[in-house]
Amino acid sequence: MRSADATLPKSVPAARAASPARVRELVTPAGLVVWHVEDYTVPVVSIEFAFLGGAAQDPAGRAGLANLVAGLLDEGAGDLGAEAFQEALEEKAIELSFDASRDRVDGSLRFLAEHAGRAFELLGLAVSAPRFETGAIDRVRAQIIAGLKRDESDPNVRARETLQSRAYAGHPYGRSADGVIAELAAIDRDLVLAQHGRLFARDALRIVAVGAISAEALAAGLDRAFANLPAGARLDAIAPAAMQNAGLREIVDLDIPQSTLLLALPGIARKDPLHMPAMVLNHILGGGSFTSRLWTEVREKRGLAYSVWSMLANRRHGALFLAGTATSNERVAQSLAVILDEIERITREGAGAEELARAKSYLTGSYALRFDTSRKIAHQLLEIRIEELGIDYIDRRNDEVNAVNLDSMAEAGRRLFADARPLIVVAGRPQGI
Repeated sequence: MRSADATLPKSVPAARAASPARVRELVTPAGLVVWHVEDYTVPVVSIEFAFLGGAAQDPAGRAGLANLVAGLLDEGAGDLGAEAFQEALEEKAIELSFDASRDRVDGSLRFLAEHAGRAFELLGLAVSAPRFETGAIDRVRAQIIAGLKRDESDPNVRARETLQSRAYAGHPYGRSADGVIAELAAIDRDLVLAQHGRLFARDALRIVAVGAISAEALAAGLDRAFANLPAGARLDAIAPAAMQNAGLREIVDLDIPQSTLLLALPGIARKDPLHMPAMVLNHILGGGSFTSRLWTEVREKRGLAYSVWSMLANRRHGALFLAGTATSNERVAQSLAVILDEIERITREGAGAEELARAKSYLTGSYALRFDTSRKIAHQLLEIRIEELGIDYIDRRNDEVNAVNLDSMAEAGRRLFADARPLIVVAGRPQGI
């Protein structure tokens, strides 16, 4: 098997991380490419995987189809009905779950090393031979719809979904990944089967594995689980998603005492040379929860809100800069004004050398904490794979942070914020907006 190596962050305690701390790229006999960390500290294996596609592939008028498919994968497979499948997992303490987002369907498998054979067998049944029984479809759909009804009164969900629909109007990203009640009700078993056939294929699969399993045993198990899938996914091309509705201010009316405020601007793509300077700048502005400018100005100095934040939100086909807070209705207008003032100030003046030094110290020093359990290691490696940053990214990442300077941050700030017209959504009954 072909392999390539990278090293996990050296500051991860040996007893808590993969040891030896090497990431190896393996190619199985069936051609599956796997990132593998072999570690026998504890007799557990964590496997994270994803099928590229996700809810962005939902047909128009059928939002929530991928989410429904993901919810059905462990509701019976092969010769095992839903109850029997769950009992088979519980008998060997195997953890198996699936989740759909806009860009992919994720899977997570965790098991004791001694039960690897059964774990791979059940995984293979779930992804290759789900039963999709009518009763299970109706039951899972009802659970999703019940959640959507609860979300109708949740200001955080309503603000997020409204912002998404306005920012990506006319694009698949603008549709709800969880689903729309009326559209979910129109999904039948044939649609579920067809979408499973389109999304679940070997060329769309990304896999990482961490734990007490050899390369040979891992390759054999993964081939057993995934080799029966079709070779190629049948995905629709997704166009780049440019943010729409700049300058729009929209209120989602909810009769509640506290509003949720969200703000969006066009972001910077993950592979853009300015992404790392933008990430460091964002940490200074609103990403460092107890040290950021937004925290200081909104909470510490004025007591307007309990928390306030900003982030770079990157998806496969588009990127946004987001900021937000939740506060009482009468304080929303002032909170928004302070956030906008801080964005304008950091664009005009830039960040200071001391702020940059503190941000670098935190971002480099805390990076190892993302790798202190096998599950965290697997999750981080999967994100790196999907973002196509390279198996050596964990070796390069802190050097890239340390290479950021005041000039590159200033350039990132101009790209993000110069002449900015943010899209603003507030869920609640804000005063003065």
